[in-house]
Amino acid sequence: MKAAPFAYHRADTLAGAVDLLAEYGDDGKILAGGQSLVAMLAMRLTHFDNLIDISRVGELIGIDVDGDEVVIGAATPHALVGMDDEVADSVPLLTLATPHIGHFQIRTRGTLGGAIAHADPAAEYAAAALALDARMEAVSKRGRRTIAASDFFTGLWENSLADDEILAAVRFPVRAPRSGFAVEEFARRHGDFAIAGATVAIDVDDDDRIARCGIGLLGLGSTPLRPSVVESDIVGRSVAELDVDELGRAAMAGLTDVPTDLQGSADYRRRVGATMVSRALRSAISDVTAKVASHA
Repeated sequence: MKAAPFAYHRADTLAGAVDLLAEYGDDGKILAGGQSLVAMLAMRLTHFDNLIDISRVGELIGIDVDGDEVVIGAATPHALVGMDDEVADSVPLLTLATPHIGHFQIRTRGTLGGAIAHADPAAEYAAAALALDARMEAVSKRGRRTIAASDFFTGLWENSLADDEILAAVRFPVRAPRSGFAVEEFARRHGDFAIAGATVAIDVDDDDRIARCGIGLLGLGSTPLRPSVVESDIVGRSVAELDVDELGRAAMAGLTDVPTDLQGSADYRRRVGATMVSRALRSAISDVTAKVASHA
């Protein structure tokens, strides 16, 4: 099957892309790496009369530090994110998540902003953005605004961007000195979408109590999710007293729209999800414990 006919427009600047999107409105769609959109067009799961290619817009490619945030341009390829030293030092959860994204070819062409804007419930970067409380920079002819990750994902392949807005960059907080990170997911084969998974980011205080906990869930709903009740329950508790197996099961308790498909039933995904959360929490705790010990 081939995609329905469409007009192709290549923007050379962010302003040019914004103008094109404003011109075409609902009939326009941003094309970055195309690793998800092109496949959907080819299978005729969606159609747009105008595709606006931003892959060569230099303003949207790059990684910078702005105060206590790392700012990553939306058109920055996964591969560049995964190999960047600044990301590895300041936002290590992204470095851990990158190898789980598809295969090398996909990571070379796919972009961080495209993966997040696509709002796939099984997307690693989307779950990482939730766990880290990232902020999305949206740009339109009306100006620029920032959207919290917690407000960005609204439904299956849906986000809170307006029709005339482009995701220009994503801002990730620089890690705290006493922090730990982990990504765990289960897929049938390497490169497949995760049946279930979890990203975890924790900070501990000087008394080895959890000061902050962020958990992003993959493949367990129509959007990437955070088990906020479990996160709140963890904060303030000693690292040593956490029962990660019980916390993993608790993270599944409030999920109401876990999908059932050819990969497995909803109950199966919950069992796998509980295990992934437990493993990720255990790994994140081990990570921060090792860092604290090395600086003692």
